[in-house]
Amino acid sequence: MNTLYPPDIMGGAEVSVSLLAEAFMRNGHHVAVVSLQKAGDVSVGDRNGIRTYRVQIDNAYWPFGQDRKPPRLDRLRWHLRDTWNRRAAKRFGAILDTEKPDVVHTNNLTGFSVSLWAEAKRRNIRVVHTLRDYSLICKRSTLFSKGATCEQRCLSCSTMTLPHLYASRMVDAVVSNSQYVLDRHLKLGFFPDVPHKVIYNIADSSVRPAPPSSGADMTFGFIGRIEPEKGIDVVLKAVSLLPEHGWQLKIAGKGLEAYEHELRRRYDNPKIKWLGFVKSAEFYSGVDVCLISSVWPEPLPRTLIESINAGRATICSTAGGIPEISHFSTSLGSYEPSDFHGLAELMKQAISEAPKWKKAFPPRPEFSASFTPEAVTRQYLDVYLEGTLNTDGDR
Repeated sequence: MNTLYPPDIMGGAEVSVSLLAEAFMRNGHHVAVVSLQKAGDVSVGDRNGIRTYRVQIDNAYWPFGQDRKPPRLDRLRWHLRDTWNRRAAKRFGAILDTEKPDVVHTNNLTGFSVSLWAEAKRRNIRVVHTLRDYSLICKRSTLFSKGATCEQRCLSCSTMTLPHLYASRMVDAVVSNSQYVLDRHLKLGFFPDVPHKVIYNIADSSVRPAPPSSGADMTFGFIGRIEPEKGIDVVLKAVSLLPEHGWQLKIAGKGLEAYEHELRRRYDNPKIKWLGFVKSAEFYSGVDVCLISSVWPEPLPRTLIESINAGRATICSTAGGIPEISHFSTSLGSYEPSDFHGLAELMKQAISEAPKWKKAFPPRPEFSASFTPEAVTRQYLDVYLEGTLNTDGDR
């Protein structure tokens, strides 16, 4: 299960979960996916051979894809209910009674709550959880506030996530898509004595190496949510330091209407192209160097995996789990999060060395060995089968 499932996509988690589900289905396993929908009780369908259950969110409002934030009090009520949602658990329990699975694999739980674990344990079903964000330890799911990473949790997060801490004992095995995220949870006492392991996400095979972009200018690309956490303002500040000629910037994605409008007004430059939503393959075929600019401790950005798979050079911030896989890419270098001067210098280097970077760089064999469907499903199957890991993640 995961909060959302394609075609409802708000981030990389939905893509990663769907690629994993379909890979298991192709290997002959029976897979059912449970996710949320805005309204409509329970809808049962089929997507690419996967049986899908989309259940109505049992909370005050639908929090995804909004142009404006709800009032502060409404958000507080929403988070309180999301601490332990009995209605969501009841709906999930009914699906478990229908499917009778061998393993329940939970991912992002926002909108469902950790109450789902109790339903699985009540039926003596093995529970594997994958950490894809920080929602168990941070109500914003980002460990990021007021423009900086939260090195210490605030009182409200510590208090409101206390039930998550106790509930984490119900999980039989925990997987993380980066060591950084796993360590942040373990240091806070989550998943005590629970076997753990880091498994990367499957690379989307629909994104393949493409010829360099047409034209002489160096084309930089940013793709993702238009929000401060993704570092889009850092990118635009860096762009303001670039020479007048020899480059362009393509920005793909959407965000809060007011924030995006303010950025467009402040950085009004014909060399900056705002694309809105575009297909990944189309975006990567039109850029030369991808900017992985997160300032929040992003677990493992799918945009970086896709950039590598698409054969694009990268410039990466050092936030979160990014350094764990940036070495797989053909990189101009890295910079500290929010250091727009450092980013600008690397972009200037790319402009001055344009023939060197306007190329396709096919993924190296070691990347394929860690991100193929075969490699990832093999590792997950080991976790699904009881007794394969010890608490240090070793066999």
